[in-house]
Amino acid sequence: MLWLGQVVSQLGDWFNTIALYTIILNLTGSGRAIGLLMVARFVPSFVFGPMSGVLADRFSRRTIMIVSDLLRALVVLAFLFVRRADQLWIIYLLTVLQLALSTFFEPAKTAAIPSIVSDRELVAANAISSVTWSIMLTMGAAVGGVITGWFGTDVSFVLDALTYLLSAALIASVRLPKRAPREKRKLTFARAVGITETVEGARYVKRRPRVLALLLVKPAWGLGGGILTLLAVFGERIFPVRNNAALGIGILFAARGIGTAVGPIVARRISGEGKKRMQVSIGISFLIGGVGYMAFGSATNFVLALIVLGIAHTGGSILWVFSTVLLQRDVEDNFRGRVFAAELALLTLTMAVSNYATGELLDRFRLSPRVVTIGIGVFFLLPGVAWFLTQKWWDQGTREPITGSGQVDQFVETETALRAHSSSSEFKL
Repeated sequence: MLWLGQVVSQLGDWFNTIALYTIILNLTGSGRAIGLLMVARFVPSFVFGPMSGVLADRFSRRTIMIVSDLLRALVVLAFLFVRRADQLWIIYLLTVLQLALSTFFEPAKTAAIPSIVSDRELVAANAISSVTWSIMLTMGAAVGGVITGWFGTDVSFVLDALTYLLSAALIASVRLPKRAPREKRKLTFARAVGITETVEGARYVKRRPRVLALLLVKPAWGLGGGILTLLAVFGERIFPVRNNAALGIGILFAARGIGTAVGPIVARRISGEGKKRMQVSIGISFLIGGVGYMAFGSATNFVLALIVLGIAHTGGSILWVFSTVLLQRDVEDNFRGRVFAAELALLTLTMAVSNYATGELLDRFRLSPRVVTIGIGVFFLLPGVAWFLTQKWWDQGTREPITGSGQVDQFVETETALRAHSSSSEFKL
């Protein structure tokens, strides 16, 4: 049921995304305006991320997801009121609201997955989730481009709202296992607003270099997030399909979706589920993404551009799935919501910076989309190099204290290689 909720809501999200790109480009034709849309999509997670993690660890994760879906259905319907260029601020405001609600949904969902699947099923569960996102991107971008091009943006927004309502209904049928009762402590202002628990989460990560390194994988990937702005610009200026920007954008995003769907499946076949191999695959994935983006920026043939774009995003999906699995295995349930919320907050911050910088390079500095894309590809190689160079520091086994909510510190091994190996062996047997 959780998976089906993801299927329908993410399908509608891509209808919404293509429609927004189309409206902004039709009203302004500005790369900066697209970049600002990306900023509006990513900044809310950075602002509300800490609080969303506290709520995901404090309250019912199922309830958080349902309420988020219902409120997002109302927000996307308000896009119907945008008709003129001077109303562009409405798009940005509603996007901030929509993504703020998503900020509470995503950590709750990711933190809930280990509660409903066994340890040996985590790779499969996260691979299915990633592949589903990719398929919905492929279908949603392609079909959304057709629907937006043929029937207009209003239809896309209505369909998106309906998918949120259906997602809420599906998740309402989910029954998550009861979590251990939280220790009652004196209520203070800092605890009431989540400051105390946020600080506890930060200390938890600081004491564990391995968790910190895994937490930074997706934010490092976000440094190349400006490619999302560039895909919209490429679809309008370089690869429009039958002179239709919506179709061009939709097909480019569909190619991205195919690449992200293939990545985890291939990587799992090649590297398996062992910790060391997944870690190596993360570093290699950064290099694949960088080279793929450089090739995409240089491609003059549309088919070739789609192929190398798909290859670039196989790397992104591999590092996404493997870093998620390794974090889910290494982080205790009481801290899981805060860790994944912090990851999402940092990811969206780097994505916002990258997209805004991309818009400025296109509009203010008048660089061509191809040059900016190649530059992002070169920049994308750096996290991969850093991953391999720092691995000995953060991957060493250490004995460290774990501080729970008011619990006495206890020493435990943070190295989980044995557990990962046992899970993999059990799966093979």
